[in-house]
Amino acid sequence: MHAERYELVFPDGADEGQDVVVVSRTERSGPGGHPVYCDETGIVQAEISDQGEVRMLPSSSQQVPAHGVQARPLSE
Repeated sequence: MHAERYELVFPDGADEGQDVVVVSRTERSGPGGHPVYCDETGIVQAEISDQGEVRMLPSSSQQVPAHGVQARPLSE
């Protein structure tokens, strides 16, 4: 079962530490058939499987999807 919201945890940067973004479920499905989640701005988009696997989806042609992102379900 999929959560309605997740925290996406991006890998540590050189000096910044971890970046965390909260995303909410949309009505869309990604290329793997799993739900697509996005942040309030619509810029950060990810497909999250029921196993918690994250596939980042570019929202513009200028974006390079991040790798190694982890999803933590948020309780409602």
